[in-house]
Amino acid sequence: MRELLPLLPKPSRYLGVEEGAVVKNPDAVRGRLALAFPDLYEVGMSYTGMTMLYDAINRLDHLWAERVFAPCRETGAILTERGAALTTLESDTPLRELDCIGFHITHELCYSNVLFMLDLAGIPRRTKDRTDEPVIIAGGGCTLNAEPLAEFVDCMVLGDGEVILPPLVEAIADMRREGLERGELLAQLARIDGVYVPSIHLPRTEADEIAEPPAARRTLVRNLDDTVYPLAPVQPFGAVHDRFTIEIARGCTRGCRFCHAGMTYRPVRERSLDALGSIVENGLAASGYEELSLLSLSTGDFSALGALFHQTLPHCAAEQVAISLPSLRVGSVTPEIMAAIAGIRRTGATLAPEAGSQRLRDVINKGVTEEQLLEHVKHLFLNGWNGVKLYFMIGLPTETEEDLEAIVRLCRLVRETAFRTTPHKKGRITVTGAVSPFVPKPHTPFQWERQISLDEIKERIAFLKERFRQAKVNFRYHLPQMSWLEGVFSRGDRALSRVVELAYEKGALFDSWNDSLNLAPWREAMAELGVIPESYLAARDLDAPLPWDHLGCGVTREFLLRERKRALDAKVTPDCRYGACVSCGVCDCSAKGSEFSDHGEPAGIAHILNQATRDQETQETEDVTPASAEAAVAAEPTAAEDVAEEDACDVLGVKASHVRIWYATRGEAAFLSQLELQPTFERAFRRAGLPLSFSRGFHPLPLISFGRALPVGVASECEYINCFLREPLDAAAVRRALVPAMPAFLPVTYVEDLSMGKKQPQPVAERFRLEMQGDADRGVVRETWEAFRDAEEFPVQIETKKGVKTKDLRPYVTEIETDGFEDDAAVRFTLDWSGGYMSPLKIAMGVCPDLTLERFLLTKESARF
Repeated sequence: MRELLPLLPKPSRYLGVEEGAVVKNPDAVRGRLALAFPDLYEVGMSYTGMTMLYDAINRLDHLWAERVFAPCRETGAILTERGAALTTLESDTPLRELDCIGFHITHELCYSNVLFMLDLAGIPRRTKDRTDEPVIIAGGGCTLNAEPLAEFVDCMVLGDGEVILPPLVEAIADMRREGLERGELLAQLARIDGVYVPSIHLPRTEADEIAEPPAARRTLVRNLDDTVYPLAPVQPFGAVHDRFTIEIARGCTRGCRFCHAGMTYRPVRERSLDALGSIVENGLAASGYEELSLLSLSTGDFSALGALFHQTLPHCAAEQVAISLPSLRVGSVTPEIMAAIAGIRRTGATLAPEAGSQRLRDVINKGVTEEQLLEHVKHLFLNGWNGVKLYFMIGLPTETEEDLEAIVRLCRLVRETAFRTTPHKKGRITVTGAVSPFVPKPHTPFQWERQISLDEIKERIAFLKERFRQAKVNFRYHLPQMSWLEGVFSRGDRALSRVVELAYEKGALFDSWNDSLNLAPWREAMAELGVIPESYLAARDLDAPLPWDHLGCGVTREFLLRERKRALDAKVTPDCRYGACVSCGVCDCSAKGSEFSDHGEPAGIAHILNQATRDQETQETEDVTPASAEAAVAAEPTAAEDVAEEDACDVLGVKASHVRIWYATRGEAAFLSQLELQPTFERAFRRAGLPLSFSRGFHPLPLISFGRALPVGVASECEYINCFLREPLDAAAVRRALVPAMPAFLPVTYVEDLSMGKKQPQPVAERFRLEMQGDADRGVVRETWEAFRDAEEFPVQIETKKGVKTKDLRPYVTEIETDGFEDDAAVRFTLDWSGGYMSPLKIAMGVCPDLTLERFLLTKESARF
C-alpha cells in the first residue's frame, strides 16, 4: 500500500512508523500475526486491548504482531481499482502472507467491516472456502456471542487474550509450517482452553439439555501483577483517545443487570500499588505522554484509589500531566481527589445514573441515589467544572412514562444544584442529558427481555425532546436506527451470517458511524432471506436454549435467572466485594450449599478469590482515608505550592531559554501534517527531560511554534520548531538530550539558540527539488519547466475554499534549474513568498498538470530568511 500513499486520504493512517511500533526481521520469527481492528485507525488506536496484545506478543522474540485497520471507503476503492492488497502497517506485508489475522470484535456493528477487510486482503470470506490462507481469529467482548460471524471466523478467543493469544499464534504457525490440513488444524485448536471453533462447536438446539456444560469457556488472568504492562505503547498519529492508559483493575461486581461487561469480565482483579507506581513512573518517562488515564470498568471502585492518587499526583503535577478517571460511578471519588484533578488539568465530567427514577435504578441494580448524584455534582462545580453530561437509557424493563419524566426532572435538579453551588458562573454552566435505547445483551439478567421497537424508540425520544425543550436543558440521543441494528445482532444466531454478507454486498459498512449508517441494505437483505428482525428483538422463552448457551463466561444461568426475578421485584443485590457472595458462578467460595435464604437474600457466603490481595487492599484503604489522602497530597511540594490557581502556571511558564530545532521529514514522515507532528515533538521533549515552558490558564499548553506548514506529501530537509524552556539550556545541551529521544523518522539536523524577546520571522524564499517516481519521463518534465521559465506569465485554475480562481504562477518562482544534477532530481526551483503564499504542491502540479501525485516527489531543500 505504501506506494499509493500520495493518493490516499489521510495517509498517516497507513504509515506504520509511529514511536513504539515494533519492526522485526520476518526471517527471524516463527509466527506472524496481524492484529486487525475493523474500524478506522483513529478508533482502533484508542483501544487499550490492542496495545496490551501487541506488547504481549512482541515481547517474544520468535513472534511478531503487526497492525492493520479498516481503511475508509475511499481508500478501499483506490486499493480495489489499483489491484493492491490490504497490508500491515509495520512491514507493508499483504495480510494473506501471514500465519493468522486476529480481529478485535468490540461491538456488533463492525461485522460488515470484517468482510470488507477480508475482501481487500484477497482472503475468502467463509471459513469453508479457505485452504492455505491465514487462520482468521476473533477476540473481544462480543465473541461470547458472535454467532453472526461464525461462518467467517475460523476460531474465537474467549476471555483474556494476553493469556491465550501468544501460545495460540505459536501453535498455528507450527501447524501451518508442518503442512497440517486445515480441518485437522482447526480440530487441534478446538482442544485449547478458551478457544471456540464455530465449525466444530455447534450451538444447542431445542433437543439439547440446557444444563449441559458449555462447549468452550472463557479464560482469565487471575493476578494482573503476573502480566507485564506495556510501558512504551505505539503513539498514534491522531486517535480518539491519545494518552497513556493504565488498566488499574479488570472486572466489576456492582451487578448492573443490563451490563454485559460487568457480568462477563468477572471477577474483579486489581493491580497492586507497587506495580502501578512502577508503571506510572516508567511509562510516562518512556512514552512522554501529557495525559494519564486510570482505566477500569469502574475506576472509582478501585480499593486503594486514595493511595494511588497520593503516589501519582506529585509527579503528574510537576510535569503538567493531566489525570483522567474514566468510568466513574456517582459518589466513588472523594472531593479531595476531584480538587486534585482540577488542580492539574480539568477533563470532562460524565455521570451515568442510567435511569431517572429510584424505582427503575433499583430494577437495574444501579446502586445510585438522587442524593448521591446531587452531592457529586455539587463537588464537581465547587472544584471548577462548568458542565456535566448525564447518561440515561430508555426502554429498560418495566419502564413507564413516569420514569421518562423523571429523567428530565433529575437533569433539572442537577442544573439547579449547579446554579446554587456556583451562582457566579450561572451563565457558563451547561447540563446535558443524553439517552440511549436499552439493548438486551447475552449473559446478563436481561438477556430474555424484549427490546422496544424502532417506532417505540422514536416516540420516547420525541417525548423527551419536547420535555427537555420545555425545561431548557440540553438533550442528546443515540441514533435509534443504530440501537435497533445492534439489538438484532446482539442476540443473533448463525442465520444472520447470510444477512451480514448480503447487506455488505449491498453497501453496508461502518455502521457505528452516524454519517455512514444506512438501514436500507440490512432491511433489504433480511427481506430477501426471509429473516424477521422483530423475532430477534422479542422476549425469549426462559426454558428455551439461547444461541450463546454453548459459550461459558463463568456466570451461571441460575444466577442470571435469580437476578432477573430480583429486578422485576425491584430488589437491589449488593456488591459481593463488600458483602456476602451472591454465588454468580465465577469464583470459588468458602462454603457450599444454598446461596440464598428462603426470601431470596444472599446467605452470607464469604468470597475468597485472591484473599491475600484483598487483605492488602483493605489495609491500604484503611491507611488512606479521604482526609489523610488530602493531607498526603498537601505534604508533597510541587512547583505550584502556595501559588493561587490562576498564577500556578506562571511558575512553569517561566521563559529561561529559547531554541530552534531543525529537523527533516523524509519518506513516510512527509505524509504527516503539522498537527500530527506537534504531539510527537512534545512527547519527545518530555522523554528527553527538557523542561518546557507552558502557557497560563486552566489548560496549559507547551510554548512551542512551528514554521510555515508544508502540504502533506511534501518532504523536507529543513523544517524547524521553536520552543521556550523554563531552565537556561543552550543549543548543544538541548541537542544532546533530544536526539536520542526523537523518533527515527524525524531526525534532528541542527539546534540553534534564539533571542528571548525578538519575534522570529518566516522564510522569504524556499528551494525545492522535484524527483520523478516510477516510469515518469524526466525529459518531458524538464522541457515543461523550461517552457515555464521562458514564459512571462502562467495562469492556471486553482481550487480554493472559495471556489476555483485563476492564479498566475510565474511570479512565485524565481530560480529554475533543469540540468547539471548528480542526483535523481528532474528540476530544482525557488519559491518567493514576498507576494504571498501558495502551496508548492499546487505550483508543481500547475506547471506539470499531467503529473499525478504518485509519480513525483517534492522535497524542500533550503530556506532563506
